[in-house]
Amino acid sequence: MTESAVNTRIRQEIETFPVVLFMKGSPMFPQCGFSAAVVGALSQMGVQFKGIDVLTDPELRQGIKEFANWPTIPQLYVKGEFVGGCDIVREMYETGELQKLFDDNGIEHKS
Repeated sequence: MTESAVNTRIRQEIETFPVVLFMKGSPMFPQCGFSAAVVGALSQMGVQFKGIDVLTDPELRQGIKEFANWPTIPQLYVKGEFVGGCDIVREMYETGELQKLFDDNGIEHKS
């Protein structure tokens, strides 16, 4: 069975960029509070990331949920691996686990 076009696109994005955030809106203008919270955590840490707006593509919006088997957006990927949504990322940020994840994966950030 061949991979769908949307899955191929998702896979290419998460393999090309070290940190990818599938979100509602853009990093400069998040369209929901959950996306804004994750953008805020990454920005506070000074992490370079690619934000992908799922609102502009309904197929991608549904496809990312199926890809990760995760029902909500935003979704954070680091080095091709799904990390989690807003609550998980926020908790990891607060406990220092997110910093450790970036350290372990060689992702530059502010301490």
